[in-house]
Amino acid sequence: MAEITAAAVKELRDRSGAGMMDCKKALTEANGDIEAATDWLRAKGLAAAQKKSSRTAAEGLVGVVVAGTKGVAVEVNSETDFVAKNDQFQDFVRTVSTVALESGAADAAALTAQAHPAGGTIAEKLVANIATIGENQNVRRVAHVEVTEGVVVPYVHNAAAPGLGKIGVLVALEGDAPADVLEPLGKQLAMHIAAAFPLALSAADIDPELLERERAIAAEKAAESGKPAEIVAKMVDGAVAKFAKEQALLSQLFVMDNKTPVADVVAKAAKDAGATITLKSYVRFQLGEGIEKEVSDFAAEVAAAAGV
Repeated sequence: MAEITAAAVKELRDRSGAGMMDCKKALTEANGDIEAATDWLRAKGLAAAQKKSSRTAAEGLVGVVVAGTKGVAVEVNSETDFVAKNDQFQDFVRTVSTVALESGAADAAALTAQAHPAGGTIAEKLVANIATIGENQNVRRVAHVEVTEGVVVPYVHNAAAPGLGKIGVLVALEGDAPADVLEPLGKQLAMHIAAAFPLALSAADIDPELLERERAIAAEKAAESGKPAEIVAKMVDGAVAKFAKEQALLSQLFVMDNKTPVADVVAKAAKDAGATITLKSYVRFQLGEGIEKEVSDFAAEVAAAAGV
């Protein structure tokens, strides 16, 4: 059996919000596997479904840039929030975002290979920044959206500077409606996306592996009900369908009124404008999502002193 360390217990507790002893038990049941332990807690109703996904675990900035019918989001990480407030770092993120838009670089590797306007490559400029600022940094990811006709609307939540912040959103609205209709609609949708954290545009776009994981969790919960197999099967199907509906952007309830599905909001805007409007795609980058910080020695010592 894997050793259950205080650091592992704290990490699981931070991810799930569950109690310390529940986390220790989950890790024991999962033989030390954090992901499996998270699922175990969720199956027992001891952790929120989106707790892990909604937590950030790295510093830096997300940059968003739009030009015409194209937009790009870029995440650049640093070790501390202090660096994110540094003018040199902010200028670097702003420049990298612009280069990403102009070059069409599809991923971080392609982007860092691009030429930097001040000379050399993005990668070389990054190394120079690390040397002068004195803190590790990296270009983590990039995503593009584009429409043939319509608008791409940017939004930054917790902005540190124009176009730079902790959450960056791009909304691509395809259609022949005028800009004075599309722009405010796109802004509201972007604010919804920042707050509601959809996993995909539609239920059909959700990662099948994620749905199967939800099905396994739902099956374990339903099995504990003691109901007949056919009832359990319906409970599982219902739980998975509910999850997909709540996580798909088009079927989420619009945060502005908490009762109208986003798809209906877009349809009404199109009808009112007497035009066509399609929510084609979106990007939502939250700083540090999916990155786990190392647990400090001090934090581990505190957990150990608590008896875990």
